[in-house]
Parts: sequence; C-alpha cells; structure tokens
Amino acid sequence: MATELAVLPQQLDDPTQLKGSHTPQPRTRAAKDSLKILDPASKKLSCLEAQHIASVLEECIRKAELSTLLPYCLHSLDRFGVMLGAELTGALQEHRRLGDNLQTLLERQEPQWGEMGALQQAIRSSLRNVLRLFQANPVACQTLRAEKGKRDPAGQELVRGLTELQGIVFEKLLTGPAEDRERARYVQEVALQHHKNMVVVSALEADVEAAIQDRDTEISKKNEMIRQLKSSLHQTEKLSDDFLKKTRQESDKQLQSDQKASEVKCGKLQQEITQLRSQLNNLITENCESELALRKRKYKVETEIENWIQKYDADMGEKQVELEQLHAGYTEEQGELKELEEHFAVLDQEYSQIMEERRLAREKKEQEERELVLMIRAATRIQALWKGYKVRKMMKSKKKGKKGKGKKGKGKKGKK
Repeated sequence: MATELAVLPQQLDDPTQLKGSHTPQPRTRAAKDSLKILDPASKKLSCLEAQHIASVLEECIRKAELSTLLPYCLHSLDRFGVMLGAELTGALQEHRRLGDNLQTLLERQEPQWGEMGALQQAIRSSLRNVLRLFQANPVACQTLRAEKGKRDPAGQELVRGLTELQGIVFEKLLTGPAEDRERARYVQEVALQHHKNMVVVSALEADVEAAIQDRDTEISKKNEMIRQLKSSLHQTEKLSDDFLKKTRQESDKQLQSDQKASEVKCGKLQQEITQLRSQLNNLITENCESELALRKRKYKVETEIENWIQKYDADMGEKQVELEQLHAGYTEEQGELKELEEHFAVLDQEYSQIMEERRLAREKKEQEERELVLMIRAATRIQALWKGYKVRKMMKSKKKGKKGKGKKGKGKKGKK
C-alpha cells in the first residue's frame, strides 16, 4: 500500500492518463526503494536500556496473556488439575476463593471498606503468586496460552493493545534521529501528492455535474419535441373528423333535396352521390396515409432519443466507475496518511526548523503547481465546451434534415 501511495499521485498529475486505459502501471524500482524509508536501518537493539525496556514489555504481555485466561482456567479447574500440579491448583483455588469473597462483600448493601481493601490486597498477592507458579511450570503456561480463544473480548483487546504498543516501542527504539528526519521528509512529499489528488478529484466532480446538466437539457428538448408532434397529430385527426362529418351532412341534405325535387333527376343525383362517396374514400385513405407517416416519424424520433439516452448512460457509467476507483484510492491513501501523521506527530518539533528553511522553495513550487492545475482545468473545460458544441451542431443539422424532408413530402401531396 505504501508503494501505491507513492505512485498514484504521479499518475493523477497527468490528465491524459485519466482518459486512457485503466491498466495499473508497474511498480518502479524508485517506488520500491522509497518504502525503505519507513523501515528502521537496524534490526537489533544495541543499547542496554533499550533491551531492558523490550524485555519488560515482553514480560508484561506474557503476564497479561496468563491473567486474562485465569477466569477460564478457574472455571475449568477440574480439567486442568492434573497438568497444573497440586501447588498451582491449590494457589488457583485460593485465588478463586478470595474472588468469591470479594464478590460477596460487594453484593452487601453496606460493604465494609476496610475489609474490602484488605481483601483486594490479598487478591493482588494471590495473583502474583499464581503468575510466579505459572512461570515455574512452562508446560502449564504453554497449555493455558493455547486456550487463547477462550479469552473474553476485554482481555483480547488488552493483549492486542499491549502487542501493538510493543511493536511501536520496538520500532521507536530502533529508529535514530537521521531516520526520523528522512521519514518526516517523506511524509511531506506524500502530503503534497495528496493535495494534487484532491485538485484532480474536484475537477472530475465538476465535469460530472456539467455532464448531468447537459443530459437534463437534452431530455427536456426531446420531450418538448414529442409534445409538439402529439399536438400536431391530434389537430390533424380532429380536422379529418370535422371534414368527414361536414361532408356527410352535405350529402344527406343534397339527397333529401333531390328526392323531393323530382324523380327525373334521381339518376343524376345518384351519380353525384357515388362521386362524393368516392371523394370521401380518397380523403379517408389520404388521411390514413398521413397519419401512418406521422406515426413512423414519431417512432423514429423516439428511437433516436432512446439511443442517445443509452449512449449517455453508458458514458456516464464508465465515468462513474472511474470516479469510484479514484475515490477508493483516495480513501485508502487518506487512511494511510492518517496513520503516518499519528505515528510521526511527535517529530513535528524536531524538524520545524528544517521546514522553515524550505518554506520559500515550497511556496514557489506550490505556485507553479497551482498554475499547472489552472491550465489543466482550463483545458478540460475547453474540451467539454467543444464536445457540447459539436453535439448541439449535430442535433441542429439532424433537425434541419428532418424539416427539409417534411416540406418535400407536403409539396408532393399538394401537387397530386
């Protein structure tokens, strides 16, 4: 993880890598060598005082492991009786008796504090005696340690904390002042790289927000176009129904008038009725063809809208996956950075003078980095605007082509 922490910010500095393949870059020799800064140069304690501190911690952990397993051992004393021996078994029974007496004393409504203090002192002495007997019996000690799974959660937490403390103290004893200064320099470099990552993530979030707004705008335009087409189709159907109704009314009136006028004109009127009916059928056929053409046009527009939505969703899915990967890397780096900051917080006072001497150089470098970030952000926005312009231009050309086709079709119908 430390190698990825050193390599990832350098990859994020190059905006072309964000648009390319997601194949992870191979780890370089320089990135692997940077990990050696976090490891102590010496592997053994040469100072007598350091060895004494390490031995004290080790003895404390050993006693804590045995002490946290004593409740389970006292509960299963019959099981361990043969292995522990008579002396150790008797000491454990005495310790259990003292514990029961203390519990009984605590359950009283008005306990006697003097008696309780003496009993607590006896329990501490008994515990020291039990631990001493365990130390003299390596087999019993090893057998009880093998039952570490029976330790209660509080005991597990205590042993784990002491073990972590032992590792931290041991690493601190192995680390010299020169190594501390080198580690401080490495932490500063990691902090600068983290700042670059934050700038890149902010730019990506702005691009995602702009893309979402463009998608909403396009969907609104398509919905408005569909509404207009539906309204036009509804008006066409209404005009066709009105025309049919009017034609039928005129035909009925004419038929009644001709029947009342004369039987002589019956044949002529019959021919006129036939002609009117033929015209009516032609109009109905013409209206049906117009309706079918409008429905096809509507289906084509809806299909194009769906294709654009699917393409946009696919692009946004890829961007979302890329953003999640960057966010996961950032979260992991943030955790490691937090651990490093906690681990080396005590070194702030020792390298404050060195940091003051480098402040001027760092401010100049940060200024150059800010200018580079501004240039990258400007280039990214220009690319986004150019892509939006091309899409809008393509949509306009499609709209013009559809309108031209619609006008040609209407002109041909008029000539007929």
